[in-house]
Amino acid sequence: MADDSRTRTSGTFGSYAAIGDSFTEGVGDPGPDGAFVGWADRFAVILDDLAPEGAFRYANLAVRGKLLDQIVADQVPRAKELAPDLVSFCAGGNDIIRPGTDPDDVAARFERAVADLTSSVGTVMVTTGFDTRDVPVLRHLRGKIATYTAHVRAIADRYGCPVLDLWSLRSVQDRRAWDTDRLHLSPEGHTRVALRAAQVLGIEVPADPDQPWPPLPPRGALEVRRDDIHWARDHLVPWIGRRLRGQSSGDHVEAKRPDLMPL
Repeated sequence: MADDSRTRTSGTFGSYAAIGDSFTEGVGDPGPDGAFVGWADRFAVILDDLAPEGAFRYANLAVRGKLLDQIVADQVPRAKELAPDLVSFCAGGNDIIRPGTDPDDVAARFERAVADLTSSVGTVMVTTGFDTRDVPVLRHLRGKIATYTAHVRAIADRYGCPVLDLWSLRSVQDRRAWDTDRLHLSPEGHTRVALRAAQVLGIEVPADPDQPWPPLPPRGALEVRRDDIHWARDHLVPWIGRRLRGQSSGDHVEAKRPDLMPL
């Protein structure tokens, strides 16, 4: 897939609202107070630096575990009500990883939401999925995720939306870009996504999000296997259990920043 993430014209935004699930909420990137930071918050800081002092407003409406229809029902109307200059819209990932879901159907529902948003707010930036070839839990879903990603890019073309293309972000293929659960980004991973989001809008960034990582010391097969066993016990088995029970980690979580407010 072509990487067109650096082709947008730069500009300033007076307000920004982020909608989505755990990825946009910032799971895996805890701040000093224990609350999640995440790429959207880090991206908002970049936008704030470009706006007149005290003029920028930001809301993060994302809630972990939410499916596309829940995001459309709860977050999209709030984003329309806030009417910001910029909305980032990342949704459908939790649907795609569910057994039996059809990426074509999920994409059709995603497109209806994009059409609704683009008719009501300023710029809508949509987000593709990651390339999961090296993610243990999700590598077998790579084809399904790629299909959905292709749909998202086509929808973006139809509605003139900038694309935060995570599939082409090579640096997040490194295991250091991921949290210990191997399902959510680490703080450095979130930072690199925030930098790429700025690039999408033509904003000059202080570092290349695809900058190579420092070399890692070699790891023996026994060490790798031990880490995999600990990860499976602590993260994979509980994650599968929640999915089989139909539970969501966001059932009782509220948006961390539900109104457009200064940073």
